[in-house]
Amino acid sequence: MYKSLLDEAKLNGIAVYEKHLPNRLKGLYIGGAICINKNTTQTEKTCTLAEELGHYHTSVGNILDQSKTSNRKQELRARDWANKRLITLDTFIDAFYHGVKNSYEFAEFAGVTEEFLHETIKFYQRKYGLCTTHNGYIIYFENVVVVKLFEWLYIVLHYIFFNSKSNIRSKIREKHYQNNDI
Repeated sequence: MYKSLLDEAKLNGIAVYEKHLPNRLKGLYIGGAICINKNTTQTEKTCTLAEELGHYHTSVGNILDQSKTSNRKQELRARDWANKRLITLDTFIDAFYHGVKNSYEFAEFAGVTEEFLHETIKFYQRKYGLCTTHNGYIIYFENVVVVKLFEWLYIVLHYIFFNSKSNIRSKIREKHYQNNDI
């Protein structure tokens, strides 16, 4: 994953350097260049590079002073960008099919730190609430559960959770006549 992020940076004309930085500083984006702390693991470098690329895509100016609300908002946008880039909704489904059982296994499967995974789950909770549907699955973010839905159950749950204005009975009847298996 780190290599693909390096390639993405290069495509965007961003130079990436691994340097010794103060321990509290994992990375920094400054005017077309990203510095990554050399004293971190490959997994931490991946998460940091994704966030710094997020700054490239979403931030403007010097946002080091986090006492300013506008700077904190830009920091959050960059982190959200990184969250979506490294852990997609499809990642949750893939982890489910690979038998991932806990946050340690999920983080390892996704190639991120557990801290980054937990931040990503919080991001998706802010965006969707307790759960969302994606490609015929319900993804619950509270305890990270993925459930495969039957087509007719998907229609019913979608109606209930998202207050669809469509006629639920006609959709079920339509599926019944098409598939004859409800």
